[in-house]
Amino acid sequence: MQTPEPQQRDRSSTATTDPGADGSGGLAETPTPVEVRVHADPALIPSVRAVAADLAARADFDLDAVSDLRMAVDEACSALVPLARNGGQLRCGFAVADGRIDVICRVPVADQATLRQDTFGWRVLTTLTDDAEVLDADPEWLGIHLRKQRLAP
Repeated sequence: MQTPEPQQRDRSSTATTDPGADGSGGLAETPTPVEVRVHADPALIPSVRAVAADLAARADFDLDAVSDLRMAVDEACSALVPLARNGGQLRCGFAVADGRIDVICRVPVADQATLRQDTFGWRVLTTLTDDAEVLDADPEWLGIHLRKQRLAP
């Protein structure tokens, strides 16, 4: 019996790099090469954290940078999950290019939820990454954009 060939997907993308530029509603459909979607449940955050660490390791980040990114993604997800609308998904997109990883974590929110930037958790994010930014322009979604640069060899 012959093993069936794996399904091939069309990898060409017509997605824009500007969230919401195509009228898709901003953070709801931010295009990234790798995206993880899980129920907004704290018990599922380790899965997202593992994906972040794996992508950083495959992109030749040193062990300290891999660990920093793993902790930063954990902190971002931990800050967003409690703000998620009931039944909402935690969506984390990862883009690896030019010696850096960009991560956008986001959740659907209700009633103008806000993310405080004067907390210890936010301080951790800004210490572990090269850039951290709250994404709150879309009233239905709240997100965090993280950027980690690979150190030159």
